[in-house]
Order: sequence, then structure tokens, then C-alpha cells
Amino acid sequence: MIFVLRMIAVAVFAVVMFVFGCGYCLLSPRNPKHVHTFGRLFSKMSRVFGIKLEIRYADGADQVGPSVYVANHQNNFDLFTVSGAVMPRTVTVGKKSLAWTPLFGQLYWLSGNILIDRANRSKAAGTIGQVVEKIKQRNVSVWMFPEGTRSRGRGLLPFKTGAFHAAIGAGVPVVPIVCSSTEHVKMNRWDNGVVIVEVMPPVSTQGYTKEDVRQLSNTCREMMAAKLEALNAEAVQRAANK
Repeated sequence: MIFVLRMIAVAVFAVVMFVFGCGYCLLSPRNPKHVHTFGRLFSKMSRVFGIKLEIRYADGADQVGPSVYVANHQNNFDLFTVSGAVMPRTVTVGKKSLAWTPLFGQLYWLSGNILIDRANRSKAAGTIGQVVEKIKQRNVSVWMFPEGTRSRGRGLLPFKTGAFHAAIGAGVPVVPIVCSSTEHVKMNRWDNGVVIVEVMPPVSTQGYTKEDVRQLSNTCREMMAAKLEALNAEAVQRAANK
């Protein structure tokens, strides 16, 4: 019964967001302000799934300016958890195929996100160049999932280097964002406990060149892996102490 109620709530929310969201975005199509607005709205749905969502910021992490945000990518619940940490004037970079996802895909495109063709390496490389230009010319940040795919309970997967190429090319910091595990979230359970999203201190790219991309990627991954372990341990401890 809980599962059915939640599925109805998600369906209603999706339709409302499509009608309201697309109409709203059409007033200023592909404006970078939209992603922040809808990210916060989507994160409010975490309550429907019985999730107590906590979003934390390291000192000054919410006032960095144009950056490349990199976050761990777990499953479809990311849409309702880590989305709450999207900063103003931030756009995301996703697969071109997302544009064809019913309801969500059209809103994703209209709200100004960047779509890339990961099956075509030359086009993807060109898109990284476009990302760099958008950061420089439009004073925006970009949000990327460096794992490239959902981890689905397999921990933090190896990182691809596109996000780090973009950060070095634009001369902006990388800001890691880590969301604790959502593997425990069950659609048929009222209380799914706490999920913690933490925006970590920025990692400067000053002095880095394209030859240092892998080093930067490894540094960020090590930081995020350690933070993910700590957040998971805290979430488990808090659940045990209830």
C-alpha cells in the first residue's frame, strides 16, 4: 500500500513539474537559474520516500563562484536527494538520451542543462570545450557525475576525466559533493532514515595543466571515498540509536 501511494505521489509530482516547469522555463528558455530552482523542488520529494534529508556545506563551500561540481551517482533516488545541493547558476551535464525521457527529459533540456553524446568520443570532447566556454562566458558552474554511470551499491566507481578536464580548462575549482548510501531506501517502508549530502571544500586547479588531469581526478576520488565511508557510518549509527 505504501508503495502504491508513493508511486501515485511521484506520478502527480512528475505531471505537475512538467506542466508548471516547462511553462515556467518557456518564459526564459535554458536560463541557468532553473536547475537550482527545480533541484530544490525535487529534493522536497525526499520526504515522500520517508527520507530525512540533511544537506551540509563546508565553510565557504556555498560561496565559491563558478566551479565544476562532482558528485557520486548511486541510483534514481539521486533525483530527490543530491539534487538539493545544486547551487544557483549551475547546470548539469548528462547523456543526450535523457532528452527523450518522457516528462523529465523535456524539462531537463528546457532548464538549460548540457547534453553530450557519450557514444561519440569526438563529440564528447567537443562538448567539454563547450562546457569550458559556458563557464567562462556565462559565469556558470557545471555539475557532473564523474563515475559516468549509477553505482547501484557497488561503492564509488572509477572516475572518468571529463569533469576534471573542464575544471582545468576553465581555471575553476572542483567542488566534491558526496551523498550517503541510499541502498537501504525501500519504497514499501514508511521511515527510510537519514540521508546526508555534504558539499566539501573546493579543490583548486591553479597550476594544473591537462597533464595533471588524472592526478586531480585521483585526489578528488580519494577525498570523496573517505567522506562516503564516514557519512555511511554516521547514517548507520544514527539509525541504530533511534
